[in-house]
Amino acid sequence: MKKYFLFLIFISCVVSAQEGGVKGLFLSTGVGPRAPLGSFADKSNPGGGFDVSLSYTDDTLMPLFINVSVGYVHFPGSQDYYAASDHSSFSSNLITASFGVRCYLSPMMNDIFLLMPVIEGSLVYGRFGDFHQFKPETLKGDVNEKYSKIGFQAGAGISMFLFDLMAHYNYLPEHNYLSLDLRVRIPVFASM
Repeated sequence: MKKYFLFLIFISCVVSAQEGGVKGLFLSTGVGPRAPLGSFADKSNPGGGFDVSLSYTDDTLMPLFINVSVGYVHFPGSQDYYAASDHSSFSSNLITASFGVRCYLSPMMNDIFLLMPVIEGSLVYGRFGDFHQFKPETLKGDVNEKYSKIGFQAGAGISMFLFDLMAHYNYLPEHNYLSLDLRVRIPVFASM
């Protein structure tokens, strides 16, 4: 109960930034659809993913939240790609690790409940695992391809602090995608 009381104090301090002196660590998880873009969309259909994130802030030192996150994304292959290639099946799995910042903007509403716009940006490391299964007539064996890429993520959304709706543009060379997440956040600790 003490954590939730401190959490409510923290929210009121975020809204009235002149009080200051708040710090806290927050755990969040998000889940939602992922839509490939560009050449990545030529061989992949929309998929899904989730991530787990830790955020830290100390508003006496910085007005931002520092985020670290790990996630998993799965993209199934496109039927059009199968028809135009030697593939009978394709899937791309991605494990991500990111480090970035999050900024809550002035509340749009705080009378009935807290509703704030939020923006964030991160550096992203992605570890891909692509599975290639070829048509029997090609006489090619199945291939599990592993490789890594470094990119970035930029996002914006609406937050009630406990719940967020976030949209992100994810750039990893030749593997760009959009993501939409519903996030839930709980305080690990918060103090004034």
